[in-house]
Amino acid sequence: MAAPERTRVAVVGGGPAGMVLGLLLARGGIDTVVLEKHPDFLRDFRGDTVHASTLTLLDELGLGSAFAALPHRLLEEAEVQLDAGTVRLADLGRSLPGLHRHVALVPQWDFLEMLADAAAAEPHFTLLRSAEVVGLVHDAGRVAGVRWRDYRPPTAGRSEGRPGPSEHLLAADLVVGCDGRWSAVRAGAELEPRAFGVPVDVEWFRLPRHPGDPDGGVGRLSGREFMIMIDRGDTWQCGYLIAKGQDEALRAEGLGAFRARLARLQPWLADRLDAAPERLEDVKLLDVRIERLDTWHRDGLLLIGDAAHPMSPVGGVGINLAIQDAVAASRIVGQRMRLSPGPVPEDVLAEVQRRRLPPTRLVQAFQRLAHRGVVNRALKGALATSPTTLPLPLKLLARFPVLQRIPARFIAIGPRPEHAPSWARRLERLGPR
Repeated sequence: MAAPERTRVAVVGGGPAGMVLGLLLARGGIDTVVLEKHPDFLRDFRGDTVHASTLTLLDELGLGSAFAALPHRLLEEAEVQLDAGTVRLADLGRSLPGLHRHVALVPQWDFLEMLADAAAAEPHFTLLRSAEVVGLVHDAGRVAGVRWRDYRPPTAGRSEGRPGPSEHLLAADLVVGCDGRWSAVRAGAELEPRAFGVPVDVEWFRLPRHPGDPDGGVGRLSGREFMIMIDRGDTWQCGYLIAKGQDEALRAEGLGAFRARLARLQPWLADRLDAAPERLEDVKLLDVRIERLDTWHRDGLLLIGDAAHPMSPVGGVGINLAIQDAVAASRIVGQRMRLSPGPVPEDVLAEVQRRRLPPTRLVQAFQRLAHRGVVNRALKGALATSPTTLPLPLKLLARFPVLQRIPARFIAIGPRPEHAPSWARRLERLGPR
């Protein structure tokens, strides 16, 4: 299929926010092109959570049964293991309203392909894979499209034997940057996010999960060491927290020393640490950042998700927040575009930021508090974790289970859940889950 030269909306980035936005706008009859720089979605994502509010959105879109057919696990509680005992942090099954009283863990490539399949059924939707956006196009001071490189292999009817990727222009009434924390769109617009100090980084890796292991999400805190573990069925997705800037020193200690750290922290993992992780190259550093743009828009341009506000992995809420940004943008911007041709006034784009800025601030404030009050103190050995005494906040959660509803709702639903616009909804018969 020939690449289009013009569209109403050019969405840069085929992640969860970009695919949801493209689907919703296309269902509103708005010509939308999503440009994804990779040829497929088969990459090792670490953010594979689909939260309760997103599951509700999928039901509204008539995609509940399609999602249910994907391989997934349901996380209904989260707990932390300390030397003094185990404390449940959140009981989602008893705390959440509606049909979805859980968070789903699903390979993100499957989730994105499901969204791509649904969007492909819409005549106003186009997904360009292997399409890397390399610059913005301007017209009289406003953003009027993107320049992109086509890395697709030549096919019949396209330039055979070309020396390298071809470059194209895609004109658009609106460009939306959904291309993540290292956003090329944000850089092209010369927008600099404000950074908030983060004291930690995370080493991500996988370990085999055996029968009899705990279910759900597990945190382990002992002395100066802290690890989170996410139940992925036959594997654990693990995050070992380190002080920021300590990655080089950890790797200099070698693989054996790293495995010894894990065995000391979680002795029941010892039976599988001889084989995993196989090498330190399998341990990936996540440079944790919390940042936020003061202004998410320019004339003809809108940024959402991590392109506008990179999040910490604390709570695993980044994907959920980005999808909710996309839903709000589709409703606010889509309504204007359905009624009026041509570019979207910047005050309409500013309305998206006004709607989504308060929940973003709240979530980032929670993450910064967690970094300072829990994670950083734990890594410094300043958090009381004796074999007989629980820290006061955990004592309260253990003694008054009703308090577990607060983190459950905050994480699984979020401070401002968004709902699909009426034109994008599809009816589907649902039952209890």
